[in-house]
Amino acid sequence: MSDSERITVRIQADKLGALQALVDGGKFPTISDAIRAAIDSFIETNFTPEHIQRVTVELPKVKVVELESLVKEGDSVSIDDAIRNAVREYVRMRLDKAMGELR
Repeated sequence: MSDSERITVRIQADKLGALQALVDGGKFPTISDAIRAAIDSFIETNFTPEHIQRVTVELPKVKVVELESLVKEGDSVSIDDAIRNAVREYVRMRLDKAMGELR
């Protein structure tokens, strides 16, 4: 039994041409691979599991450059990961401070 399903999708000729251009340009080996990548990207952008709440953060460009630097240096695997780590550390510090004040 296969772990994938076959579907049929009708698309406009110009969209097919754009997909073929991506294949011809070496971005993807086949049109099917390009479509699979597009579906993966769409799901990653639009789907959030119930146990997670997605938050959109707007940052100044200089901060994005700093985050990209962390990724290049290997401190984080992605900008999203760097942001998650920063939020986690901030929350930990605030909780430690609050607990210290209670003592």
